[in-house]
Amino acid sequence: MTRGDQFSRRAFLSAMTAAPIALKAATQGKHIPVGLELYSVRNELKKDETATLQGVGKMGYECVEFFSPYYDWTTEHAKEIRKQLDDLGMKCYSTHNGSKSFSSDGVGKAIELNKILGAKYVVLASPGKVSSADDWKRVAEMLNKGNEKMASEGLHAGYHNHIDEWKPENGQKTPMQTLADNTDKSVMLQLDVGHCVAAGADPVAWIDSHPGRIRSMHLKDWSPDKQFTVLIGEGVTPWKKLLAAAESKGGVEYYLVEQEGSTYSEMETADRSLIAFRNVKS
Repeated sequence: MTRGDQFSRRAFLSAMTAAPIALKAATQGKHIPVGLELYSVRNELKKDETATLQGVGKMGYECVEFFSPYYDWTTEHAKEIRKQLDDLGMKCYSTHNGSKSFSSDGVGKAIELNKILGAKYVVLASPGKVSSADDWKRVAEMLNKGNEKMASEGLHAGYHNHIDEWKPENGQKTPMQTLADNTDKSVMLQLDVGHCVAAGADPVAWIDSHPGRIRSMHLKDWSPDKQFTVLIGEGVTPWKKLLAAAESKGGVEYYLVEQEGSTYSEMETADRSLIAFRNVKS
């Protein structure tokens, strides 16, 4: 081996060692798509699915998340929706689901529909009646089993929190911590910011303590007097710190604006919410 060959090999090994560091730096500065959780425009969607998706696309949203009624679609309808999304230049990275999508007789359909839509995550948003720590461990087991089946098809399971998941069980762990501790790390912990803040929990601390697992977030604000009717930036959420944590530690891949209600119409609220997000992000 010549001296030049030795140098080339050292340079190659050095570059390979540095690659993960460079990749981390690159991903921290990458563009994060901003989408809409379609529950925000649920009534409009029910009236006219096509027109609603067109309107959402014109607002500038880059992706959407369908919620549980999608599960009743036929594969033909799912293909029609996928074509419309493609034509609009929008993606669907995840869907919201009930426990049926994780059952032995229902997971197959969930996988099929999500693959047609081009999704990456099948998110459990309603685990049914849960009242004890043991119940939450069973939910974790359901997520793990579903995740194992989904992973073989290129998908992963996820969990979406509401307020109750942040309340400690008999003064001990919160249900969210129980889920985090008892699920595979490939199971996404989709953070609903508004519900976390409303429960009095610290969303920034949660992200920091669960690196790489907060791959998407539902962006909604909350205030003590107006609850969830405030737009992003009008409540008490520490948006700057939150978004910085999500992108530096949380591993966020896409954001989803969600509004449960406001003084404006659903479509106007969605439009104003995107503008509000861009303001807090700038």
